[in-house]
Amino acid sequence: MKFKRLSILIISALAFQLSGCATTTKAGVTGVERKQLMMFSEKQVESMSLKSYIQTLKTANDKKTLNTDPAVLDRVRKISNRLIAQVGYFRNDAQTWKWEVNVEKNDEVNAYCMPGGKIMVFTGLIDKLKATDDELAAVIGHEISHALREHGRERMSLAAIQNGGMALLSAILSSSKSGAAGPTVQAAAMGSQLFFALPNSRTQETEADRIGLELSARAGFQPEAAISLWTKMSQQGGKKPPQFMSTHPSDETRLADLKTQIPKVMPLYEQAIAPQSR
Repeated sequence: MKFKRLSILIISALAFQLSGCATTTKAGVTGVERKQLMMFSEKQVESMSLKSYIQTLKTANDKKTLNTDPAVLDRVRKISNRLIAQVGYFRNDAQTWKWEVNVEKNDEVNAYCMPGGKIMVFTGLIDKLKATDDELAAVIGHEISHALREHGRERMSLAAIQNGGMALLSAILSSSKSGAAGPTVQAAAMGSQLFFALPNSRTQETEADRIGLELSARAGFQPEAAISLWTKMSQQGGKKPPQFMSTHPSDETRLADLKTQIPKVMPLYEQAIAPQSR
């Protein structure tokens, strides 16, 4: 027990030494500015997530499920690019990220954006929800917001403190310093586990909802679509929520919060579409 307590103290001390508590994005009109614990560097996390993303693309390509429909791919990329054009309002450096948008033929109602701007949308999200462009923008904007807020890096930091931070740190450092296949595969596997298996907290989800709503409005997508989107999401899968919702809590509180935020972003939406109405 003494050793366990000592280990916890050491890990906690390491966390506070390696990290600072700071907000990763500008507040925006929805006022997201919570201080975050960041134990690992942004480069370490991006390196690990990139390895995981490349492996994901390879697997999908091998199965011939990657970007199979040019029209769908073009639609998703056009929507995503409009949202990406607005990220500078929240953090300047995100404008220089190596953004990438792909679509996988997959029945799951799912989408994600890895750290550093790697976006994947599953066709199940489009087909099963019969999603409009505005609704797709709500989903993709939400996922982009997770990347902007670096929620993945934050989850990794908390997981490291709770579950053997020294071993996790060692694995990440070794994978970032070595070009060997072993560490690379290890990093890809760890990236998949941390970014997909660890659920977002309700606080992180609320932040992604709010920033995503503002991103969509600034890009000229109808803010009210977030309500219809999340309502459709909640109706999927009967008693069992779809995969997308399993780590993305959705309830009356979420919808109520979005409804309170819409009046804040509506002027941004009206400003964005003004040139189109002339």
